[in-house]
Amino acid sequence: MAGNFVKVKCPDCGAEQIVFKKAATKVLCSMCGSVLVTPKGGDGEISGEVLEVVG
Repeated sequence: MAGNFVKVKCPDCGAEQIVFKKAATKVLCSMCGSVLVTPKGGDGEISGEVLEVVG
């Protein structure tokens, strides 16, 4: 599962969060509630800026 986690910067509030890029449900920003990852069957659609691949 190496490389399946990414650090994303929220487009609304600028908070950074580590998310699973193959998420089966919407992933929300822990600070403002904005959608960061939308499931698309396989890799999700990432709304924010990808800062780095983790792991």
